[in-house]
Amino acid sequence: MLYRWLYEWADQFSALNVFKYITFRAFLSFFTSFIVCWLSGPYFIRRMVKRQIGQTIRDDGPQSHLKKMGTPTMGGTLILLSALAPALLWVDLTNMKVLAALSIMSGFGLIGYIDDHLKVIKKNTKGLSGRIRLLGEFLLSGFVVFLLVYTGNLDTHLTVPFFKDVQIELGWFYVVFASFVIVGCANAVNLTDGLDGLAIVPIMVASMTFMLFAYVTGHFELAKYLAIPFVRGAGELVPLTTAVVAAGLGFLWYNSYPAQVFMGDVGSLSLGGFLGMLAVLTKNELLLVVLGGVFVVEALSVIAQVASFKLTGKRVFRMAPIHHHFELKGLEESKIIVRFWIVSILLAVLSLSTLKLR
Repeated sequence: MLYRWLYEWADQFSALNVFKYITFRAFLSFFTSFIVCWLSGPYFIRRMVKRQIGQTIRDDGPQSHLKKMGTPTMGGTLILLSALAPALLWVDLTNMKVLAALSIMSGFGLIGYIDDHLKVIKKNTKGLSGRIRLLGEFLLSGFVVFLLVYTGNLDTHLTVPFFKDVQIELGWFYVVFASFVIVGCANAVNLTDGLDGLAIVPIMVASMTFMLFAYVTGHFELAKYLAIPFVRGAGELVPLTTAVVAAGLGFLWYNSYPAQVFMGDVGSLSLGGFLGMLAVLTKNELLLVVLGGVFVVEALSVIAQVASFKLTGKRVFRMAPIHHHFELKGLEESKIIVRFWIVSILLAVLSLSTLKLR
């Protein structure tokens, strides 16, 4: 943690006092992460092309996607490395909440990496067994949340959005509930990642929103003024979250339509798990349904499609997830992407309104 070493010299050089401020370290974290991702992008893409690590495309998907066959994938690795680099420099790695978020992001990223690796090697779209993947996600999430609760770094109540002082105590069942939040978010983001740049912007928007929640919940006076739960140590999630946002922004430089690289499961699962963990750590588990509305709708469209086909033999949508439904209806890919971005921003503003509407 470079910032701690620099801060130790503050007695001799008063200017170094700035490193004690979370906001200053957040700015440093942001630009460090973006520069690392932006500069590393071309090299990473060339390496993926050289190793022939390209995307496989579903035969039953939109025909327009066939031209994307072979586009480098596993770009989530670039996002993870770019976000972890500034975390080592500007984030307090002794903070249990930071370690929990990093554990979920890295662990889910590993699961996604294995899934992507199997897909690339076997050249099919199935990859890791769904049951094995879910088991690994639940075990990791449950273990991390259990440790947080057991060590007193996380309480077990739910805060209800838009209602002041309404809290539901779950006791140890909270570990199960929080695990569902994290795993559900990760897989909803994974389903959303189907068009160029479609998932990464809503991820960044949601992350920035949770960054603001982390700052105010971690600040005793602000939390008291806004009548929201004070969460000790949550403020340290701010520089970590800015690193993730900036890495996403650097990745978008190459992932925007037409994409030069896809994030793959290593990216969607790790970032989705990270979002779910932020919701848990900032006590906004229920608000995630609103803030992550784009991801929720994508997941529900798949659930509805599968349930309807099994029960009635008929499909609700032309294809699920729902972004493919809009494609098959003739809407241009770029228009679908931007409209999903707009919706994610609107939902973020609505979510932020809960800070006062209580």
